[in-house]
Amino acid sequence: MIKRTTKSFVNSFLKEKNLKVLDIGCGFSASEYANVISDIQDLSNHYKDRNFIKISGKELPFKDKEFDFVITSHVLEHVEDPKLFLSEIQRVAKSGYIEVPTKLEDNLVFENKKAHLWHLEFDDLNKKLIISNKVQIFEPILTVASINKFRENFSDSLVIQLLWEEKIDYKIITDNIVTQKISNLNLVRKFFSKKIRSLF
Repeated sequence: MIKRTTKSFVNSFLKEKNLKVLDIGCGFSASEYANVISDIQDLSNHYKDRNFIKISGKELPFKDKEFDFVITSHVLEHVEDPKLFLSEIQRVAKSGYIEVPTKLEDNLVFENKKAHLWHLEFDDLNKKLIISNKVQIFEPILTVASINKFRENFSDSLVIQLLWEEKIDYKIITDNIVTQKISNLNLVRKFFSKKIRSLF
């Protein structure tokens, strides 16, 4: 089962429970509720007072169902093999939280242009995560630092937050049709053209 949630709900849930929690790929911003932190970078010096385990292969270095809950925030869009990654997080944990950017955010941010491999959507009707090849529809205009400010007011438009238990239903589409790209220059021209016409 997989469904929409919010990060605040997940944090409240984890605060109330005494669970064994794994945070994967969190960089320097691990969840305060994580007992174990894991990343492909060696961040052991940053997490000196916490249990940090470096990921060195495609498979996670943990036993089956070793964790009650796994957090993967802004990780899935980076992995080369999403099928294997989703299989691995379901193998090592009973439930978890997935956060990924929407197509809109993915197209807005400079750093995402090359770093992200997949677009993510959520099918609310069928409760299914949809994974497709990333398509850059327009040239990015924001940095990671600036998008964080936008998320405060437009989180539903920019971020997909999901809670899963036991099983993650998903579909991978690798033959998605390339949408016609939007020209930033044309958008600016149309904006100023409309402004000028409104003066008369």
